[in-house]
Amino acid sequence: MTETDADSHKSQMQALQAEQRAKAAQAKDPDQGLVLVHTGNGKGKSSSAFGVIIRALGWGQSVGVVQFIKGNWITGERQFFDKLGTVTWHTMGDGFTWDTQDKAQDIAAAQAAFAKASDMMASGAFDLIVLDEINIALRYDYLDVQAVIAGLRARAPRTGVILTGRDAKPELMDYADLVSEMTEIKHPYHAGIKAQRGVDF
Repeated sequence: MTETDADSHKSQMQALQAEQRAKAAQAKDPDQGLVLVHTGNGKGKSSSAFGVIIRALGWGQSVGVVQFIKGNWITGERQFFDKLGTVTWHTMGDGFTWDTQDKAQDIAAAQAAFAKASDMMASGAFDLIVLDEINIALRYDYLDVQAVIAGLRARAPRTGVILTGRDAKPELMDYADLVSEMTEIKHPYHAGIKAQRGVDF
């Protein structure tokens, strides 16, 4: 790199630094927990939420999880957080919809899970609550999206919420502060490779 190139690069980075600092100075703290939606067909929606849990725990924050679909499926994340003993965890689904094959049962399980989630959100006891796979319950109309948004509005000011699952409802995405869509480019399942411990669950 020539001296001219180095000077040009430094000048560009100084301008970028000034721009970023100006944006940071204008940003305000909302004094309320944020609502995040992780959706899309790609892998990583729940995994990303569990990563945020680790970040919150690192800051000594109080965390809760309500799982809407996974039932008694043994997962690495559940085993990990159970060992820590620092996350309030409720697995309330009865399993994948194609396994239960009972719509009334699925609706009852989703509504019970959301009742638990609503109590947790309103309690003021949590900095972060993850509603894992709630978007699936919404997709099948086991829950009413307006009721879910009402529950989010009624949450304690300190409480942030992450809602995961593909096919998030447009109304929910409009309400959320952050929406991330996971896009599938390639997945081993389509090549006949079964789900792997430590990667998929």
